[in-house]
Amino acid sequence: MKRLISKITRPFYRWLLRAIPPLGSWERVPHRLPAARLGSRQEFDWYLRGDSVVAVDSVDAIVEWLVNCEYASDEALFGRREHWQHPTTFERLRRGDCEDHALWAWRKLLELGIDAEFVVGRKLYDDPEIPATKGGHAWVLFRRDGEEFLLEAVATSVARMIRPLRAVAAKYRPEYGVGPDLKTFAFAGMAETYYEQEFKARRSTSGSDSDAV
Repeated sequence: MKRLISKITRPFYRWLLRAIPPLGSWERVPHRLPAARLGSRQEFDWYLRGDSVVAVDSVDAIVEWLVNCEYASDEALFGRREHWQHPTTFERLRRGDCEDHALWAWRKLLELGIDAEFVVGRKLYDDPEIPATKGGHAWVLFRRDGEEFLLEAVATSVARMIRPLRAVAAKYRPEYGVGPDLKTFAFAGMAETYYEQEFKARRSTSGSDSDAV
């Protein structure tokens, strides 16, 4: 039955993906989602519980602590395809993948009273200073002095860890996020990913197919 429904609805789904006007990837779309949709097995308040043993008093202190942590896959650390560490566990191990680094950074920014969002989406480029491979990724957005910044928590240099969003927006595609109020939301980039998965091509800003993916 499920396969039959898919055959019936897929033409409409494909038409809808083509019909939706292309938006900027970073445009937020009000859409409440369960934490599991972002990839977490826990509700997001869980990551803010427990006593941290790492004291920070500035964004610079967050960056300086993170840059000395090691990137390691969930397979290597836990023998699992996906496992999001609690930030206090990450503090002990100082090893983890992009979600682990980003969740810790997000929590610390919130502790400093900074408006910050944990974001999952896609990294659209390879960079030797960012060990996470091109594809599914997690990072942090935060706002300070009227400007929005992207915190790339797994960067191996301080200079690459925090950059103005306007300078790197084209290199990332956000799909989902969770704000300081713990409410989840979607980005327009989610629709772009759905489009690529269905048509095996990227959509240009005019709405037509571009290069195959």
